[in-house]
Amino acid sequence: MMSADIAERVRTASARGERLRITGAGTWLDAGRPVADAAPLPLAALTGIVDYTAGDLTLTARAGTPLQEIARVTAAERQFLALDPFGRGEGTIGATVATASAGPLAHAFGTPRDAVLGVEAVTGDGSLIRGGGRVVKNVAGFDLTRLLTGAWGTLGVITEVSVRLRAWPEAEETIALALRNDSAPALAALLARVRAAEVAPWALELLSPALAARLGVAAHPVLLARLGGNEESVRTQRRVFATLAAVVTPAGDVWAALRAAEPPSAAVVRLSARPSALPILWRTARDATASWSGAFTHASPGRGIVRAILPGADAARTSAFLQLIERAGARYVAERLPASCWASGVHHDPVADPLSQRAREAFDPRRILNPGLLGREP
Repeated sequence: MMSADIAERVRTASARGERLRITGAGTWLDAGRPVADAAPLPLAALTGIVDYTAGDLTLTARAGTPLQEIARVTAAERQFLALDPFGRGEGTIGATVATASAGPLAHAFGTPRDAVLGVEAVTGDGSLIRGGGRVVKNVAGFDLTRLLTGAWGTLGVITEVSVRLRAWPEAEETIALALRNDSAPALAALLARVRAAEVAPWALELLSPALAARLGVAAHPVLLARLGGNEESVRTQRRVFATLAAVVTPAGDVWAALRAAEPPSAAVVRLSARPSALPILWRTARDATASWSGAFTHASPGRGIVRAILPGADAARTSAFLQLIERAGARYVAERLPASCWASGVHHDPVADPLSQRAREAFDPRRILNPGLLGREP
């Protein structure tokens, strides 16, 4: 399959007024609002590395290429793509960029908008467009790349992505800091000491006791730190962290286990605040999930984000959880909710503003691409 095939399929659908549901590996189709009465537009066959220039640390791949395939190819050159969205490795580069999904490595390397150099996409009328380029220094005009990144396919079907890579360091290590007390004051004090310390972790992730136990790390809250650099730098950072709390080394690839920890049917709610307000947000989420069997939370302190994972969610329990969050004054985005929750109107429309609607009108005037995924259509 090629981009031209996708363009032809979209042109045909546009002429017929047929709505399309874009799918990659199909591993996270319950994310966002439900898309009803839409024919599938599968991109799983749109795979392959188009260009890989190791000397420039750049790579271009078709949208259906799994992240694990990109990791395999780049590992041979001791390079990697610093995008590690939650989920398993069969997730695709196209879906990652379309949803702007970020994982723990965003702490040091940024989100998909920082890693993506260029995209090719098919708009709602079947036009093939390209934004950005395949080189780091490309500065071409209107920034289609960042506009399409995170648009969830509502502005165009992403068919090809060019990304910036990173070089693997000489040494890498993951440590876990034991937190015997994760109250808001205690956590605020620890995070202030981490920010003031001479450390530069690749990732910092706070785990609730339930999640730490699920990953086999500890039976209490922990702060995971991923360290990278030359051997002396990693040793020094570990020593610095050891002055802040008791340090242990988790067994196995705890980061891969973390990304794959949430059950497929769980509701997932992402809360956000200023990083300085993270300790209060953390306790808000922990308190709201205290009576939910099997629920767990984790947080990215450097980004001010807390994710609550709620297994066995139904409309009533999830609505009650969201009401607790709203009463606490926290901002949130529902990554995944039971379909019954969306039907009840419990969650707001994230793209009801006029600017978003005008962008939708310009790129997909007939609104055939993933209709309803980001909110009610006018």
